[in-house]
Amino acid sequence: MSDAAYVEEAANWARRLTHAEARGPGDIENAWRRLETRYGVSFHTWWALRYRRPKDIAASVYFRMRAAYEDACERQARSLAHELAITKAKVGASNPAVVAAQAALGSDDKT
Repeated sequence: MSDAAYVEEAANWARRLTHAEARGPGDIENAWRRLETRYGVSFHTWWALRYRRPKDIAASVYFRMRAAYEDACERQARSLAHELAITKAKVGASNPAVVAAQAALGSDDKT
């Protein structure tokens, strides 16, 4: 993979993480500060990946960004599993919404 491809992938992760963390318009910089605290990727890196992409990216930053993205995905999966359990208890396991959520989650649990 070329340097540009690594930067592009990191920028894509940064965009998705920023979107998930921001609480509304005007909260991007605050979201970056929260992400910096949580994942150890500097505010400047988040800013640069959005506004002025570097030509290359340090391996340590790339792997921290990847770990942050994977963590966010795992957190979303756990949240979906929790919501699925609640919904299943309320409407039953055969409800189309429950079946669809189980398919998205990759869960075969029929109970």
